Amino acid sequence: MKEFQTIAFIGLGNMGLPMATNLVKAGYTVYGVDTNSEAEKKFSQDGGKIGVPTELLAKQVDIVMISLPTPQIVEKVYLGDGGIVENADSALTIIDFSTISPQLNEKIYAISKEKGIDYLGAPVSGSVSGAVNGTLTIMVGGDKKVYEQALPLLRVLGDNPFHLGESVGVGTVIKLLNNLMIGFYTQAVAEAVALGEQMGVKADMIYDVLSVSFGQSRIYERNYKGHIAQNDFNPGFSTNLLLKDLKLAKQMADENQTPLPIGDKLIDLYSEAVEKGYGEQDMASVYLMVKELIASKNDGLVSNKN
Repeated sequence: MKEFQTIAFIGLGNMGLPMATNLVKAGYTVYGVDTNSEAEKKFSQDGGKIGVPTELLAKQVDIVMISLPTPQIVEKVYLGDGGIVENADSALTIIDFSTISPQLNEKIYAISKEKGIDYLGAPVSGSVSGAVNGTLTIMVGGDKKVYEQALPLLRVLGDNPFHLGESVGVGTVIKLLNNLMIGFYTQAVAEAVALGEQMGVKADMIYDVLSVSFGQSRIYERNYKGHIAQNDFNPGFSTNLLLKDLKLAKQMADENQTPLPIGDKLIDLYSEAVEKGYGEQDMASVYLMVKELIASKNDGLVSNKN
């Protein structure tokens, strides 16, 4: 059985940085790579190693882990000039935590397999707090033997690693279903809180009651307590990224002749949020867009009365 001691972690963003740092704390030698020099500097301060190019790391480490924001970036890092697969040693194992498409998982797996590289698709859920606390849910697809070899590492990162099947894209299917539901909940929270406030009910009172009612959800708790109540929309998970995942879910649905009537509407709503400038803010900022819409309607009523 393979033993993994040296790790390259590519992508030190909101999720990747705390994940890589937890591996350092667990005693592994971890090389971090990111286009953001400040993220690399922070990782170095936390005990990680930096400054080694990806193409060299692919030859030197036991395992490469990746957490990147878009399918386009992921494909370039794997398959582009100077990419991982081109430069990798045949003994390498790759675990991809990115949310991409099942088809891209399968494409990367097929090309990796030709070189003898092991590959797992393993998207995660649990937000930044889950990454920091090592309590993520990890949705793994791929060879069960490879999963079992990687399990000690996965348990550093999450309380809930699942092996979901031999297909490397099955975890991504479930992750996209998860994020489709997050899209529903996030818009529902925004509209419900804004409507309650419009009716003269304090948002805290709404939360206190609904948090012990069937209307409660983890997204309500996250979006309200972490963002709306604080009037702080710095991104844990940005509107841009949620929209990207909703579009991937839509693509998956279209390819399988499955209509998503509400999902289609959500794509329109989150696209509007991005157009209005909420793309880089946390997804909870759609609440601000709903409030903006209410204000514009009320302004129109006042104008008509005058």
